[in-house]
Amino acid sequence: MDSPYKIAPAEPQFLPVGHGSEAREIPFIAQRPAKPGGAGLFWLSGFMSDMASTKATALAQWAAEHGLSSTRFDYSGHGLSAVPIETGTIGRWLEEAEAVFTRVTEGPQIIIGSSMGGHIALLLLRKLLRERPDEAARIKAVVLIAPAWDMTEELMWKRFPEETRREIMERGSYQQPSAYAGPYTITRDLIEDGRQHLLARAPFDPGRPVVIVQGLLDTDVPASHTRELTAFLTGVHVKLIEVPDAEHRLSRPQDIELLFAEISRLL
Repeated sequence: MDSPYKIAPAEPQFLPVGHGSEAREIPFIAQRPAKPGGAGLFWLSGFMSDMASTKATALAQWAAEHGLSSTRFDYSGHGLSAVPIETGTIGRWLEEAEAVFTRVTEGPQIIIGSSMGGHIALLLLRKLLRERPDEAARIKAVVLIAPAWDMTEELMWKRFPEETRREIMERGSYQQPSAYAGPYTITRDLIEDGRQHLLARAPFDPGRPVVIVQGLLDTDVPASHTRELTAFLTGVHVKLIEVPDAEHRLSRPQDIELLFAEISRLL
């Protein structure tokens, strides 16, 4: 969805990720501040969303106005990507997020993840803490918007009726109706790969501030799902903000202003 927020035109660039048959080019937009230094914002979109969405564009505009860098990209199968969505998995999208974060961004960053992007944000932080602590140290805070943690298992597979599960396993995919656009393609690969990338309610200390914004009218990622996340994120760094009249997208002007206010506090 195109955004009403206007920013200076920025041409997307393309980052090569993967090798051989897994090679693909990931579109991204990196906007540098007028003066170097300071924190940047790293945006992670939701499932079937892209870097031209309302929240992504608004954050890029806000970052530019406040002298911050911003980086956003399209997962393979999303937005400007030329790869079919059917090839997408949590593992591939995590690989792409890590590639853009480590090869494009510079200096301290605040990661902001929406819906599935919230899941990817937590997986990225966990992966970097384990494998590349120098890169993890650049993550100063994480902001999660209706975080769809363990999405493929908790919000897809466990919700699907038996006939849908059978169709996915036997035919390889299922067309899931969506209230936002055309039907979403849910593949067997997406489900099975997702099981290799679960938080699985294991205690996880992010080691830096985590702010979560959740709408109480959200039916895609229910408030109960998000509250459960706060139960296994350990440490003293987690702040949950529940918005009584907000639905899943949290893209209204007042929702975006709330997001800006929380980022300002983190800065």
